[in-house]
Amino acid sequence: MPELKILIVDDEAPARARLRELLGDVAGEVPNRVLGEAGNGLAAIALIEREAPDVVLVDIRMPTMDGIELAQHLAQLERPPAVIFATAYDAYAIKAFDLNAVDYLLKPVRAQRLATALGKARVARPLPTEMLQELQPEGRSHLSCHERGRLLLIPVGEVLYLKADLKYVLARTREREYLLDESLTHLEQEFTQRFIRLHRGVLVAREAIVGFERNGAEDADTHWLALVRDVPEKLPVSRRQWPLVKSYARQLST
Repeated sequence: MPELKILIVDDEAPARARLRELLGDVAGEVPNRVLGEAGNGLAAIALIEREAPDVVLVDIRMPTMDGIELAQHLAQLERPPAVIFATAYDAYAIKAFDLNAVDYLLKPVRAQRLATALGKARVARPLPTEMLQELQPEGRSHLSCHERGRLLLIPVGEVLYLKADLKYVLARTREREYLLDESLTHLEQEFTQRFIRLHRGVLVAREAIVGFERNGAEDADTHWLALVRDVPEKLPVSRRQWPLVKSYARQLST
């Protein structure tokens, strides 16, 4: 049986050590090799890209980036590793994985249960991102995009606006632009508290709006432009969206 290459992601060092020990115990039944460890999802991304593991053992609750969000970003990779979640919360696990789309381990992890999960990982299907999004109603902390063969992470808090660009979405931060392989409608639904729609093709971070000015161009659908902090671009506000945006502008002025 081919050796499984494994990465352990958990914010608690004793939990990582326990998994290493258990992986050694089951190596005779399920040959494996631990490539490395990470203390949160953000730190794990670089390791996963560099080491290309077959399986990632992921704690669900971690600081900086939790296991659910990490799994969403991994699903964007060309060859994503199989993900096995670990959790200390029985009710959470049952709710999360009753579809049996991926396996999970309840802490404290038992050797035979780990061996069974690793066996399933050999034939694991890609993770259903829709299910993962349902488990994280507050939305991701980062967006991800592919650029020159790498997976780049963009903190959502740094995104000033999102603009439809053919089949992609352009995300603008203070420093630069990124192309996301996502739909604007989905991003609006996921981050409804952070972004407001200005136009059918434009979302802007509420806190990034610094004012409005009239549009001098002959555009029947766009009478106003939104001014955005830290960038020179002025974003069109459609006639349809103006009542909602104007209401927000009044809140802004007070």
